[in-house]
Amino acid sequence: MTKKKELKDFNVLDVVKDIAQRLNVDYEEENNEICLEIPEEVGTGNINAMSFTHGVGVLNLDCRFKSEIRFELNQPLVQPLEIIFNRESAFTHEFDGKEKDQEIKHLESAIISCNGRHGNVVTLPANEPICFFSLEINRKLFEEKIESFLPEMNEELEALFRDVNGVNLFFYKGHYSLDIAKCIEESTNCEHTGFTKSVFIEGKCYEILAHHLRQYLDDLADPDGRKILRQATVEKIEEAAEIIREELEHMDNILALSRRVGLNQNTLQNGFKHLYGTSVNQYIKNARMELARELMESTGLNITEITYKIGINSRSYFSKLFKQRYSMTPQQYMKKLNTSNDESPKTA
Repeated sequence: MTKKKELKDFNVLDVVKDIAQRLNVDYEEENNEICLEIPEEVGTGNINAMSFTHGVGVLNLDCRFKSEIRFELNQPLVQPLEIIFNRESAFTHEFDGKEKDQEIKHLESAIISCNGRHGNVVTLPANEPICFFSLEINRKLFEEKIESFLPEMNEELEALFRDVNGVNLFFYKGHYSLDIAKCIEESTNCEHTGFTKSVFIEGKCYEILAHHLRQYLDDLADPDGRKILRQATVEKIEEAAEIIREELEHMDNILALSRRVGLNQNTLQNGFKHLYGTSVNQYIKNARMELARELMESTGLNITEITYKIGINSRSYFSKLFKQRYSMTPQQYMKKLNTSNDESPKTA
């Protein structure tokens, strides 16, 4: 059975206080930070939040609930702008009173603005790891900081930030970038304390906001023309690299590889250049040469056998690639290994 919890969304600290009250648990509050532990009868995990100047706050939730929970956020006079980054299992968001809901999946982000008539409703599934990081912005307080920059923004972003009272509904989602993922990781793993911690995390919040505004504009471009690497894309590129390493003997072509991981060829190529500093083909060649060297050092296979083992049909082509990589031919490398083994001291 779904549990309902109504939250008064005045600011990010009040959100956590309301959760604590409705779960009947204590919370710890110090300066601009608040945190609570999820009670055992409800689930496991914790929720913490920090607030900063100009109406900026951050909410970090890392929990697992025993039953589905539906958070209904009662809205204040000033509707906050929320940017949610989902780091784990999918959950749903809807505007109260609207029929359509939106699933926010793993590694997706969503920009959300509700209004006084239709509040935010978030439904968290049971027995799933729920982990999201959310920027909460009171646009009325934030207006002073951003006012001079608004005319330079995209029209939709300018309208979103100028809607300081949250009159209009807004929902936009996409996969968040690798840069944002790194900032979130640095923020949640921050080892600083006190004032230093507050300043560090506040800086990360603005860095995340800047990256996300850039990403929003990048999302408007054609998928093949996007310049920002998404975290979800990174995982698919890493999956492609793992496939290459594990299936060198029967490696498919790049088109087949890109289809297997769900990317187009351009995105796959650009991702390999970003992550590994090389093309997909060169990555495959390097992986084959590294495997060949390992097989020479650890097995009794001859050069012809190794050539086929690494997925190459031509011994002369293998010799050419190996020399480019290690500045000696496979025969020279094998001879060097044999010489080293012969010179090794014999034990009695």
